[in-house]
Amino acid sequence: MSLLFPWVRRAVLLVSTALVLALVGCSSTTPPSGITPVTPFDLARYEGRWYEVARLDHSFERGMTDVSATYQRQSDGSVRVLNRGFDTGKSDWRQAEGKARFTGDTNTASLKVSFFGPFYGGYHVAALDANYQWALVVGPDRSYCWILSRTKQLAPAVREQLIARAQALGIDTQALIWVTHDRTDPQP
Repeated sequence: MSLLFPWVRRAVLLVSTALVLALVGCSSTTPPSGITPVTPFDLARYEGRWYEVARLDHSFERGMTDVSATYQRQSDGSVRVLNRGFDTGKSDWRQAEGKARFTGDTNTASLKVSFFGPFYGGYHVAALDANYQWALVVGPDRSYCWILSRTKQLAPAVREQLIARAQALGIDTQALIWVTHDRTDPQP
């Protein structure tokens, strides 16, 4: 019995840890309080390549320049997400492929994105140009924010408009990192 007990205890601990991680992962797919995702939303118009103009700092993008994200609808209703950028520390292009799914109605720009198996994080378009030329995206909380554009730079007036919009949503716009786009991605 004494040999079985440590094994059972480890198994229970492992299962409990997995359950907690799964619950935490699931709870992070809703928009932050007070942020309403864009509706109506048209995935067909959102598909394609977007350039990351600004972001809040996170370890998975630290030191990256020339960052882009490409979204492509899949036959099963999911969205293929391909993030690419230049890692200045390694002097090399890096990419990560993930999958996104709508968290509810496909007419609302609230998705969950996974780059790591069953663990999803929220992706909520909080503001979107009528012509789908720029987007303000927040994650599961206000520490995740991206300003995306179909072009590598935004007009100063649009940039200021998006900063004001992000501030009104409680985003720390002073902490935004403005992404440079000086290189040509070898994989268009």
